[in-house]
Amino acid sequence: MARTTLRAKGQLTLPEEIRKAAHLEEGDLLEAQLTDEGILLRPQKVIDASQAWYWTPEWREGERQADTQLAAGEDETFHSGEEFLEALQGLAKPARRRSRR
Repeated sequence: MARTTLRAKGQLTLPEEIRKAAHLEEGDLLEAQLTDEGILLRPQKVIDASQAWYWTPEWREGERQADTQLAAGEDETFHSGEEFLEALQGLAKPARRRSRR
């Protein structure tokens, strides 16, 4: 069990082992809640609005699928932009032609 001292203006320093285990960094927000057992501190990570898309369930699922494919060796490497574009064109569906009447 780690101990700390309450300082002026209600400040306290969390011991290093707790900060490391909780992945806390300077400036992180903590939510404080009074419980029957004492005081509970919960880290509140704030996500920059311009990066919020990355944390959506859909995007995270896509990341998991990509990680699985990489682990299975299902990746493909391209050595130039042109090589990449040629591969994409090979995967593209042919455009449907409109019939003229």
